[in-house]
Amino acid sequence: MRTAIVSDIHGNLEALQAVLKDIKSQNCDRIICLGDVVGYGANPCECLDIVSTFEQCVLGNHDYGALIDPEGFSAAAEQAIFWTRRQLECNTHPEAAQRRLEYLARLPRMIAEENILFVHGSVRNPLNEYVFPEDVFNRRKMEKLFSMVQGYTFQGHTHAPGVFTTNMQFMRPDEFGYQMTLPEDKAMINVGSVGQPRDGDWRSCFVILEYPRIEFRRIEYDIDTAVNKIFAIPELDNFLGERLREGR
Repeated sequence: MRTAIVSDIHGNLEALQAVLKDIKSQNCDRIICLGDVVGYGANPCECLDIVSTFEQCVLGNHDYGALIDPEGFSAAAEQAIFWTRRQLECNTHPEAAQRRLEYLARLPRMIAEENILFVHGSVRNPLNEYVFPEDVFNRRKMEKLFSMVQGYTFQGHTHAPGVFTTNMQFMRPDEFGYQMTLPEDKAMINVGSVGQPRDGDWRSCFVILEYPRIEFRRIEYDIDTAVNKIFAIPELDNFLGERLREGR
């Protein structure tokens, strides 16, 4: 089975559409989303409608913030999530608004399939914990996380794609040619971000899993349209558009 794993779409419809076009060309059997469908971007409703057709999706912290309450958000992120909530709630079609909110409310915090776990943040805190590349220098944290991993955990949240291994290494996709066979023991795989990459590469990122092989894919999209949409909405900080071009 070929599984496309996407994460952190953040209301970026142009990026999502480009990624879906590539997924179709790769003959994937299903799509799993690791959360943060909304937040930051200009098209939360449209992105949520698309993701609701995927095989499965887990809850992200921005999805939770739009539904319940933002926790630990920056001023720009908080303002964006309140605007996002209004878009989800104040729809001209009440049935569509209710359907979207109910979909978010039903999202699980993790999905387990044999020795594979799908989460937004981490195995320890599926909703909010960041596992950054530099955490390989925090042996206590990494050892604790790997002690909770039964095989392979696919996660997002940091928007920084790569693979964590039990020997305290973080390998970026370009370091292994974007394709690799998973280690025999354990690994934590960050699939990167569709809608707001933060690894210095503006292109969308996602992973295709065909066990035991994984492939990271980088996809160009109509970034000018995505940026200009953000600029046109007063409630969304221009920084949220500017950072898309920088991949930061």
